[in-house]
Amino acid sequence: MNQSKAIITAFGTYVPERILSNADLEKMVDTSDEWIVQRTGMRERRIADENQFVSDLATKAVEDMIGRYQINVNDVDMILFATSTPEYAFPSSASRVQANLGIPHTGVLDLNAACAGFTYGMQMADSLVTSGMYRKVLVIGAETLSKITDYTDRTTCVLFGDGAGAFLVERSAEEGDFIAAISGTHGEGGVHLYKSGLSSEMNGLPLKVEGSLVQNGREIYKWAVRMIPEQLSHLITKAELEPEQIDWFVPHSANMRMIEAVCERGPIPLERTLTSMEYRGNTSAASIPLALQLAVDEGKLKHGQRVALFGFGGGLTYSGLVLKWGVPDRD
Repeated sequence: MNQSKAIITAFGTYVPERILSNADLEKMVDTSDEWIVQRTGMRERRIADENQFVSDLATKAVEDMIGRYQINVNDVDMILFATSTPEYAFPSSASRVQANLGIPHTGVLDLNAACAGFTYGMQMADSLVTSGMYRKVLVIGAETLSKITDYTDRTTCVLFGDGAGAFLVERSAEEGDFIAAISGTHGEGGVHLYKSGLSSEMNGLPLKVEGSLVQNGREIYKWAVRMIPEQLSHLITKAELEPEQIDWFVPHSANMRMIEAVCERGPIPLERTLTSMEYRGNTSAASIPLALQLAVDEGKLKHGQRVALFGFGGGLTYSGLVLKWGVPDRD
């Protein structure tokens, strides 16, 4: 039983239809298309409708996966849902997806690791499957960040968008897709990226409590650019590989300037890096699935290639994975 391996058999994504362009933002705050592109690399982001919530986006991502790969999810044993924007404190967003899809018997669990949530979810799915506990785990990364964005704050409102991705992880007797994992946390930095809840202070410092996302972009940038190259190198070493053996690096698509700075410091150059922020914005837990989908659709990411996923964000926490891309190519 403990000899089982975990493989990724299918995935799907969804973004809302409404587009929020840089030109639209120029009408809302003191900014410009040139400034946004220069500072973030973003041109558009997708925005959920007023009555469209994160479990709705996630359900559509799963339906996209079902349509793409002609698969069944009625026998899923567990749904792991990574999000920072649940429509309810409880019930969980995972339970809403279960209800929407009518899956008869499945466990459900929401994960709160902000922009690192999807990679944490994939790590957990691998563990649940390889332990022999479950056969089939659905991992979702989805966000409706537009609902917690302050559109009067020009430093943050240009960044965030909405979207969802869903991956199916299953048991296999053959070689697994999961090669190595790494994670870590710098909790003292949590005050630099938060949305307040029941407490009005953190580390003895007062918080803004109006319910919008609050980010100290300068501090997040400094932390990420210092931390990611070091930890990505550790992850590749743990996988017993050399950087040249990684076909694609897929970081959380936070900001293009940040990703450029990370790649300048190594170990993987920008030309082998996949992102989703140009036309999707920063979608937190959804950004890595969206980047993978775009790469598959563009013919970049192929079956059998090695990818290094690296999520990072609120916590401050990070989580990385080296995978063999085992999802079958579609004609």
